[in-house]
Amino acid sequence: MPSENSYSILHLRRQLSWYLRTRLAVVCFFLLGTIVYHLQADVWTPSALIPLLTILMLLACVQTLVSVPILARLEDFGLYVHAQLAWDMLFSLAIIFLTGGVESLYSFLFILIIIGSSVFLPRPQVLLTASACAILYGSLLDLQYYGYLPVFGGLPYPERISQFDVFYAVFIHVGAFFLTALLSGALTDRLRRSEAARERREVDYDELARLNQSILDNVISGLMIISPEGRIRSFNNAASRITGFRFDEVYNRPVDIFFPDFWSETLLASLPVERSELNYRCRDGAELILGYSALHVHDRFEKDLGLLVAFQDLTEYKSLEEQLKRTDRLAAVGRLASGMAHEIRNPLASISGSVQLLLENSEVNDEDRRLMGIVIKEADRLNLLLSDFLGFARPTPIKLDCVNLAVLLDELIELLVSSGQFLGLKIEKDYPSIVTMRLDRQKIRQTLWDLMLNAADAATSQGRIRINLDAEQGVIAIEDSGSGVAEDVRANIFEPFFTTKDRGTGLGLANVYANIDAHRGRVYVTTGQLGGARFVIELPTECRQPCEMETVKHD
Repeated sequence: MPSENSYSILHLRRQLSWYLRTRLAVVCFFLLGTIVYHLQADVWTPSALIPLLTILMLLACVQTLVSVPILARLEDFGLYVHAQLAWDMLFSLAIIFLTGGVESLYSFLFILIIIGSSVFLPRPQVLLTASACAILYGSLLDLQYYGYLPVFGGLPYPERISQFDVFYAVFIHVGAFFLTALLSGALTDRLRRSEAARERREVDYDELARLNQSILDNVISGLMIISPEGRIRSFNNAASRITGFRFDEVYNRPVDIFFPDFWSETLLASLPVERSELNYRCRDGAELILGYSALHVHDRFEKDLGLLVAFQDLTEYKSLEEQLKRTDRLAAVGRLASGMAHEIRNPLASISGSVQLLLENSEVNDEDRRLMGIVIKEADRLNLLLSDFLGFARPTPIKLDCVNLAVLLDELIELLVSSGQFLGLKIEKDYPSIVTMRLDRQKIRQTLWDLMLNAADAATSQGRIRINLDAEQGVIAIEDSGSGVAEDVRANIFEPFFTTKDRGTGLGLANVYANIDAHRGRVYVTTGQLGGARFVIELPTECRQPCEMETVKHD
């Protein structure tokens, strides 16, 4: 953006260029008119005047042609302006002298020079210009009166000049010169002040426009203005970032092509909308939850400019809200488990011990032994459930250690295969031999074991499990070839006591969520390439820090 000083120089150069062109046009116009007039048959013989006027006109053209390229290279115009005014005064004086002196009709040229000087000079210097014009004009008449000027033959000089004619001409012209200087100086000063005020206002408007555009470009909310005809007239950067559409793609196009919900009859009937939400599918196909507000906008004359819609992407906030709700529920379960576990475990141990003592009696028949075995088995199962309860009630702080996940997964896979419970199960390993991360060894082991057991149960015999590790991204993925997790239950599978199994406790995946949440990570489920569920664990940056290799050897 040009500076104020460079703008002033450019403006003054344009004014001077305009002045040079206008001056040449005025000189040529009047001199050509004079030449044509003196070529008429009923006037003086043109043999002397016409060549002199032609020479003056050529001199004016040459002077302008020389002055224009000089003007293009100047930065300081003070001396240049004074030189041009001096040339103009001498040139006008020559025209007045050649056309009769005191009787010349061209004395008004000095007035034009004074008016021109007021455009470039302050008022005191305009008065000096008027004084110079008065001195030159008075000196010409005095010299003509006393006969000191050369007389060219054939020129229209008056034969006799009275002193009263000279005094009267000087009085009239000098008065006109100074009056013109005063009036033009005053008007030009006022014009300059008005121009300066206008430029300041224009600068302010430009700054306001830039500030407004900067605010629109950097605000985090999407802003869109819809004309009364239903066309998009404004679309800021945040709106493009949220929706995936560029400004040039949506400008002046019908809004219902891109955002039908923002131009529905329901919305228009409920204006203004302070806060509302809607589901929106952006350009890349992602489902977003948008929070928006909408109202009519008007100009200063109360003309309706259309609809202003401000919207934000609330998808992540909604996800965080759900996580907070889940955390609150887990905390409530933890408090419940803490109270129940201690109250139930002691009598449960007494029941189990008593039944075992009864089994040692040789008089117990087989049917009773079978029933007592069921009691002991269910007591153990209930005791396991209480242990899971206590895991919620008394979560231990994580202790980060350098863990080779590849070795840990190999151990868990071997344990799963050797159990004999999942014969025919194929396990695909997609990870290198060393994948180190900083994790809580016990919690990550329990998490991976629970996910592998769930995958094995879902895949059943002859099924497949695929395990993938990406240390750079901090991602662990376990997927199976089972039936997957239905869309309508995915939001609840990490809830305590929620299970789709006949004999499940509903705490396995809840423990997985709690362990990963303790690492400040994220766990979620999608559909895998094998057709079943794909559980994905995303770990934060601090878990992906480099580890000391000495620690890895103990894995």
